[in-house]
Amino acid sequence: MTDQTLWSLRVLARLLDYPSAELQDAVPEMIEIIAAEKRLNPLLRGELMSWCQRLLEADLLDLQAEYVALFDRGKATSLLLFEHVHGESRDRGQAMVDLLAQYEAAGFILDARELPDHLPVFLEFLSTQDEAEVGRWLGEIRHILALLAARIEERGADHALVPTALLGLIGAEDEIEQHRPKVKEEEPDHTAEALDAVWEEEAVRFSAQSDEDCALQSAEGRRLAERKHAVASEPVRIMPAPNATSAAIER
Repeated sequence: MTDQTLWSLRVLARLLDYPSAELQDAVPEMIEIIAAEKRLNPLLRGELMSWCQRLLEADLLDLQAEYVALFDRGKATSLLLFEHVHGESRDRGQAMVDLLAQYEAAGFILDARELPDHLPVFLEFLSTQDEAEVGRWLGEIRHILALLAARIEERGADHALVPTALLGLIGAEDEIEQHRPKVKEEEPDHTAEALDAVWEEEAVRFSAQSDEDCALQSAEGRRLAERKHAVASEPVRIMPAPNATSAAIER
């Protein structure tokens, strides 16, 4: 991975964030960085840049409504990586603790409201790592990325381009194909009927089974509440690639 790819990781992270006016303002610089990412094939680069342009031109409220419909209803397209591995089991809490420890060991400190397995957060972490570590981490989650790409594709959302691009950075974008037939047969979990069924089946949990479960519940609840009801206090600021005027993306 080059420094250019590390900046590209930050662009991909921002593309999975809840849409904001700051994100729209940053689109021209995001396009510039994507255009310079030669590890992605030209067709995929073009699709990413076209999506960025659509983000710039779209109504912000429409973008936000589409985002909530895609990522906050049902779990099939969750951006929480361990959701696809552990579901709601206690193993997920321990996996989160272990991942957080690896972040801290690398000097990457999270805000209290962020979950360590949230994909945009994970990409921010990767953007601080060297080439070998980026390749290793993307390789470890390649099956999650391929499944997520196939599921978002099935929903007809441009966001599928992000996991596709991440797989492209390690030459594994073809792995999405093996998930497409299975995904087409999955029962949708984002419909009103499916969501009602989940509420009816799930028992009310009055106490956490472990400290990790308790932290997980409170952190995830805060994240969703803040996303839907508050405006981000810090603007997105993107600095373009070398030979331009800037060189990193900051939240």
